[in-house]
Amino acid sequence: MSSKMGRSLAAVKTFNVNDYGAKGDGSDATEAFNNTWKAACSASQGSVLVVPKNKNYLLKPITFEGPCISSITVQIYGTLQASADRSAYSKDLTRWLVFENVQNLAVEGGGTINGNGKIWWENSCKVNDDLSCKDAPTALIFYNCKNLVVKNLKIQNAQTMHISSSVIGTGDDCISIVSGSQKVQATGITCGPGIGISIGSLGDGNSEAHVSDVTVNGATLTGTTNGVRIKTWQGGSGRASNIKFQNIEMHNVKNPIIIDQKYCDQDKQCKSQSRAVQVQNVLYQNIRGTSSSSEAIQIDCSEKFPCKGIVLQGIDLRVGGKAAKAECNNAKITEKGNVSPRCT
Repeated sequence: MSSKMGRSLAAVKTFNVNDYGAKGDGSDATEAFNNTWKAACSASQGSVLVVPKNKNYLLKPITFEGPCISSITVQIYGTLQASADRSAYSKDLTRWLVFENVQNLAVEGGGTINGNGKIWWENSCKVNDDLSCKDAPTALIFYNCKNLVVKNLKIQNAQTMHISSSVIGTGDDCISIVSGSQKVQATGITCGPGIGISIGSLGDGNSEAHVSDVTVNGATLTGTTNGVRIKTWQGGSGRASNIKFQNIEMHNVKNPIIIDQKYCDQDKQCKSQSRAVQVQNVLYQNIRGTSSSSEAIQIDCSEKFPCKGIVLQGIDLRVGGKAAKAECNNAKITEKGNVSPRCT
């Protein structure tokens, strides 16, 4: 058996934060996590940093810094909770959990990252005009990370999440932004191989889903199945809104721009349903490059819940040196400036 990072599990050394002094009872575990990371990062063989389940670890701002000697996986099974002591962020108000300059990194496990955003919201000018407007910590930042995999994490009560200057190669979505995500920023992303950058899937099993205020600014996708995609199941509800895809280069990408409100990832055919997750206020701006298929833009929205406020601006996508095609259904689309291909 091998892991996602392609190494034998038998060759992996495990580093448990509890063995370095973390208690998991809600007390400050910052020093223990820092020491665990240093040990795991300096291991000569592939390493796994384990955060045990059914435990709650309080953390002050911390940077997990590379480069590491070998590949490293962070398995978060329990809960990481941001310190409520606002003075702990005095050095840099914008950061809480940071992974920086790490290659061959996977962060996964199904645990929870609790940004404790309530304390910042309560002390914000957004709720009290008498208070000054200040930044709030970004819950999770990946900066200058190569061969990065982030999956199966629950991020809650967070003001923002940033992924920047990172190279992601995977057999799945390079970035998947799922229900409950808001104020997500991804900048300077290099994606491929992989499926692409996705919002969703949303609304699976007739569920309610919400994603808002997502910006992907500055990305290069090479040889991926999709480029920038929004995918929702029929029968779902909720909203995906205020999404921006900007300054993106596509190189031989099969489906560079795609909204699919009839997404179906199962063996049997999905039945037609009238309900759908509402997709609205989506900007595609300055997206250029090549498509490996004739249809570079596919926007297929629900008849009962058509896509609203879709803007295409400064689009130039070609296939084999020639103009590509676009197919757009059940969507209110505004085209600004030079747009090629245009929706038919």
